[in-house]
Amino acid sequence: MLAKTIAEYQAEGQSPDILFWVGCAGSYDARAQKVTRALCEILNHVGVRYAILGNEERCTGDPARRAGNEFLFQMTAAMNIETLNMYGVKKIVAACPHCFNTLKNEYPALGGNYEVVHHTQLLNDLIANGQLKLKEGGTFKGQRITYHDSCYLGRANDVYEAPRALLEALDVDLVEMKRSRKNGLCCGAGGAQMWKEDEPGDKRINMERVDEALENNPSAVAANCPFCLTMLQDGLKAREKNEQVMLYDLSEMIVQNLI
Repeated sequence: MLAKTIAEYQAEGQSPDILFWVGCAGSYDARAQKVTRALCEILNHVGVRYAILGNEERCTGDPARRAGNEFLFQMTAAMNIETLNMYGVKKIVAACPHCFNTLKNEYPALGGNYEVVHHTQLLNDLIANGQLKLKEGGTFKGQRITYHDSCYLGRANDVYEAPRALLEALDVDLVEMKRSRKNGLCCGAGGAQMWKEDEPGDKRINMERVDEALENNPSAVAANCPFCLTMLQDGLKAREKNEQVMLYDLSEMIVQNLI
């Protein structure tokens, strides 16, 4: 299942409906690659004409800016914006909330003005307009599932309903964590705990979040971010629950229930 690059579309005298921004995690991290494949499979299934940048895609620069290297961020962003504008890109979908936030909220100041949606928003729109149809009584019907709001989708961008609408479409028994929506607790990656040594304390933040999820006695945890997936999976393994409690990106749940 190969996705066409936007350069290939233009060589054929065509243009895609949407550009899929794969992101560093979606390209190189083995766990996140499964999400990339799931989303591509869904888009192919419903006939959405999408393209990727392929080798022309660079990191958005988000980690550089968060780490305080503004020069590297602006240099990286400027190169991406030049590429996107060269191809006349109008609409972008990202499966990573960090990429989504940077492309949507930080690129306009540098001349990068695009309609940017998270993959949960796109999938919800496809269901709402009838393009994407799911099985009645599918794989997750009635399953007790808890949902983790990622920081850069939730608190940073107020996207709470689209992911929950997908769970509703899957007929799950959604059990909210004590801290959810605007009061959601970071898995730790948003505060860079995924890349650095632990600070003094008696509990890792991803363990705190996983324990909160396990209090709901779920059969699975749903998430929407590659970094959240890593932190939550590490927490489930540490609690020796990774075989009893499954962890899914929402696109992986949807792809199992296509008609």
